[in-house]
Amino acid sequence: ALTTVGCVDIDEVKPGEIVTLQGAELHRRQALTPASTEARCTFEFVYFSRPDSVWAGRNVHHVRQRLGEELAAESGIEADVVIPVPDSSIPAAIGYSRASGIPHNDGLIKNRYIGRTFIEPTQDLRERGVALKFNALAENLAGKRVVMIDDSMVRGTTAGPLVKLIRDAGATEVHLRITCPPITHACHFGVDMGHDGDLMAARLSVDKMREHIGADSLAFLSLEGMMRAIRHDGTGATAGYCNACFTGDYVMPVHEAPPKLSFEGALA
Repeated sequence: ALTTVGCVDIDEVKPGEIVTLQGAELHRRQALTPASTEARCTFEFVYFSRPDSVWAGRNVHHVRQRLGEELAAESGIEADVVIPVPDSSIPAAIGYSRASGIPHNDGLIKNRYIGRTFIEPTQDLRERGVALKFNALAENLAGKRVVMIDDSMVRGTTAGPLVKLIRDAGATEVHLRITCPPITHACHFGVDMGHDGDLMAARLSVDKMREHIGADSLAFLSLEGMMRAIRHDGTGATAGYCNACFTGDYVMPVHEAPPKLSFEGALA
């Protein structure tokens, strides 16, 4: 993103490092002792990073296309059209379409003035945000079996209303495909997901989630498939990455009730 304001890429800022500019001179100082084990957040590749970002030497847009390809290989289905939930799922939908041979098209239009709904503080605000955020393109959906690609399912706020929106636009089938594994554990390192009880996959099986959102089928990308898409070497190894929200294996001990949740509980 910094290239849009004329910056030139030099290198990534390392963990615990401070980079300063004095005139034309670049100074780097290791302010904190680097962690002995690197653990990059895989959710950055799945959702948070801009698609034009390069992180860990990997182009995010390319990784997301690879996520779609892996998803098609693991959970392909007969359908007429592949659509993304815009915007972060667009590259994955392209990859799924390319790997499956099913045509790709737009099926949902997004209101870009509505933010990330899963981070809204209350369920009412999250549901209202979904209703304002998307509209269906009926001419691209009517009479068709639709594969809808989404990057993740956190609280499940978005999926159900979108499935209904696509059905109401005339789709005969709606198959939801998610480009990461089920999120079963809260993040304690900066992503505002609430606590484990807020996460749909922590409470329900995949089939119960499918029933809840009203899809004809629901499938998540495996951890191995996600890592094959992310890693340079194309293996499913997890070393060097944090997958705690998918596995519950945190890179360091975490407390059950972090300060944010304690504060919100006091306000409730």
